[in-house]
Amino acid sequence: MPNLVHITPHRHAARLLRGGVAARSRGWDGGRGVYTMAVLPDFTLTHQWVRELRRWQPGVLVAVDLRVPDDEPVTVGRYGREPLRLTAARAAGHLRELADPRGYEIFVPRSITPAEVRRVRALPQGVGWRHVPGAHGPRPCTCPGCLQPGTPGSARLRRRFPYDDPPMTKPQLMAELRAAVTSEQIIDALLALSGPRRGGAEELAHLADHPDPEVRSTLADLLLHYRGRAARDLRARLAAAP
Repeated sequence: MPNLVHITPHRHAARLLRGGVAARSRGWDGGRGVYTMAVLPDFTLTHQWVRELRRWQPGVLVAVDLRVPDDEPVTVGRYGREPLRLTAARAAGHLRELADPRGYEIFVPRSITPAEVRRVRALPQGVGWRHVPGAHGPRPCTCPGCLQPGTPGSARLRRRFPYDDPPMTKPQLMAELRAAVTSEQIIDALLALSGPRRGGAEELAHLADHPDPEVRSTLADLLLHYRGRAARDLRARLAAAP
C-alpha cells in the first residue's frame, strides 16, 4: 500500500481523523477527489506543496499521512498538464524515478476513508517552492495573469519588477523625433509625445512646413495637448495653411 501525503489546514485535523478526507478538489477531467503526494526519500520533495498552498490557505498547514490500495486508480502528473492514469503503486513508483518531481501530484478520484488516514502531523511552514518550481532566482512575472491582484506582497513585487517598461522621458522622446527620417517615423514619434504637456511646442515648429500633410495633421492633433503661446501660434499657423 503506497504512502501518500495530503496537505491541509490544521483546523481540519480533528475532522479528518474522524471522518476521513472529503473529495472537494477537482481533477483534470472535472471529477472530484483528493490531491496528494507520494512519500519520497527527500523530505522537501515530499512536502513541496506547503509554501505554494500557504498562499491560498490561511493558517497553519499540516500533513495527513494516507495509505490507499496498490491497485487504486489514480492520476499522476505535473500541475497544468494532462496526467497519466495509473494505479496508486505505479504512480508512487513513477514519482520516485523522476529526476525532478517538483510540481507533480497524485489525484485520488474519491474521498479518503477514516481507515486510510494514518495520522496528522505538524509541518515546517517554509518547505517547498512558491509560484512555480525553480522560481527562486529568475525574475518573477508580474503580469495580472501570473501575479493576481490581492496576492500577499504583490505591490512590492510590482515595484521591483514592473510589468510594463517605464515611460520614456520628454528628452528621450524628442531625441527619437530628431532622429526620425521618414514620414512614418516622424508620425510615430509625434504620437509617442501625446499626453499633457506644459510647454516646449517651439521644438516642433520645424514640422509645421513639412511637405507630408499626414505629418502636419498629426502635429496639429498633438498641439492640442500643449499649453503656452508657442503652441497657440503653431496651431494658428497650421490652421491657416492650405
